[in-house]
Amino acid sequence: MSETDAQTETDADAESETLEVLLIEDNPGDARLIQEMLRGTEELAQRVSPDESAGRTPEITRETRLENGLETLEELATDVVLLDLNLPDSEGLQTLESVHAATAETPIVVLTGVRDQQVGVQAIQRGAQDFLVKDEVTSELLVRTIHHAIERARQEHERQRQREQLEALNRLNRIGHDITHAVITTETRADLEQRVCDRLAESDAYRFAWIGGVNPGSDEVVPKAAAGVEDGYLDSVEISVDEDDETGQGPSGMAIRTNSVQVANNVPDDPSFAPWRDAALERGYQSSVAIPITHEDLVYGVLNVYSSSPRAFEGPETTILARIGDVVAHAITAIERKDALVSDAVIELEFRVDELAKPLIQLSTEDSCRIELEQLIRGDETLLAYGSAYGIDQGTFEETIAETDGFSEVRFLSARRDEFQFELVAPAAVSLFETIATHGGRVQSATIDDGEFRFVVELSRGRDTRQMIELIKEQRDDVTYLAQRTSERSDRSDSGSNSVLEDDLTEKQRAALETAYFAGYFDWPRESTGEEISERLGIAPATFNQHLRTAERKFFDSVLGE
Repeated sequence: MSETDAQTETDADAESETLEVLLIEDNPGDARLIQEMLRGTEELAQRVSPDESAGRTPEITRETRLENGLETLEELATDVVLLDLNLPDSEGLQTLESVHAATAETPIVVLTGVRDQQVGVQAIQRGAQDFLVKDEVTSELLVRTIHHAIERARQEHERQRQREQLEALNRLNRIGHDITHAVITTETRADLEQRVCDRLAESDAYRFAWIGGVNPGSDEVVPKAAAGVEDGYLDSVEISVDEDDETGQGPSGMAIRTNSVQVANNVPDDPSFAPWRDAALERGYQSSVAIPITHEDLVYGVLNVYSSSPRAFEGPETTILARIGDVVAHAITAIERKDALVSDAVIELEFRVDELAKPLIQLSTEDSCRIELEQLIRGDETLLAYGSAYGIDQGTFEETIAETDGFSEVRFLSARRDEFQFELVAPAAVSLFETIATHGGRVQSATIDDGEFRFVVELSRGRDTRQMIELIKEQRDDVTYLAQRTSERSDRSDSGSNSVLEDDLTEKQRAALETAYFAGYFDWPRESTGEEISERLGIAPATFNQHLRTAERKFFDSVLGE
């Protein structure tokens, strides 16, 4: 750093620490006296800020007219105003009222004559911090009065801030109580989200509230419920969670991506709000907070609240709003789980994969055949696929499998006129299958037809579909998300057998039972022997037999037992 730069930085620091005094006085003699009393004294600065370095003296700005004084107050950050009530363009208490209206937070010390002491008392009643009789002022009295005025104003501002904070906390506690009541009495997620927005927008402190979720298969945040002064705001803006996109750098995208509350306390100057600033300011939004709605690994969306006041979301208020987000997330989880228990509906996500089994995909185009993978069973180190092929002979199918990377060891189980059932090993899909299963899904079906390889993942209602889509895309970059739909659960039964498969059998027992079933072990005549199945599963025949017998006993107990 050069000597000039160092001096400039020192001067800037000194300027930022200067005590700014605005003297509005038209009498030259009185003004000169006040200036002489303050000029050169370091005591006032030490009293006002005893923890800061010594050596600072007040910076005095003098104006002779009220009009000029008000202009200076707009342009200069002032610590205290010394005000003569009788000026060329204003007289009496009206002068005080004009200055007080322009700067309610800056302390004012009124300067009066000997015969105007009663006016000084009235001035205190109307907002001045203190008054001084000009003919009785001493340097010590002036310093002490200014110090006390600044300190009293500071204490009043702190008390006011605490009162406002307490009012905000009480208001939020009432809102939280009402939202908790809504959680108890609301039966659907859509109704709950709308009631949350309605209750927040009812408060005078908040101008607008909305809840958004990420559109499955994309990064776009879409509105699901809203209330308050909106005037088309959500239609005029685009919001995403893509960190590489400008629309993903705002509070909503960051809240979902980081699972943490994001605050924009000054919309006009907050760079993260740049893409939406004009639209927000047109509707009077000065500050906002974005609260993630998440429970465990489920991301339900984001709650956004806007205020017409800057710095509306600070300290405890933000903490309470974050708790409201947690309450909403828990409520949505409970609603989704209840729906899952009483409903047979499940969520199906459909995908297309381009590079897996390309020879089979090409075959479906050339020979107009159709290949369906109906069941995938995880062995110790392999993935067994059981399916059917239509419109193709076994020889051509076997040759194509031999040319297909990631598929091998095809075995034919049964054949009819124009179709046959098969078993094959698919190690290339093991990691994808494991990822889907680990996060609560299962591959419901897979089909190769008309030049496309599509598969359907089934999820229970309430699971995070966007997270599953992202996980699958991370596993394979050639996967394209196609659609989401709700359908009836494919394996629900009244006998409790589904519960046995999911809850009572170990992973290896279930693999042994399902492989035996789909491999035709229970058919007559048998399509597969126990040795063939155990070889596929990579276990000894005796181990397979033990797993199968245990699984059969548990299954029959659930059907035939009490």
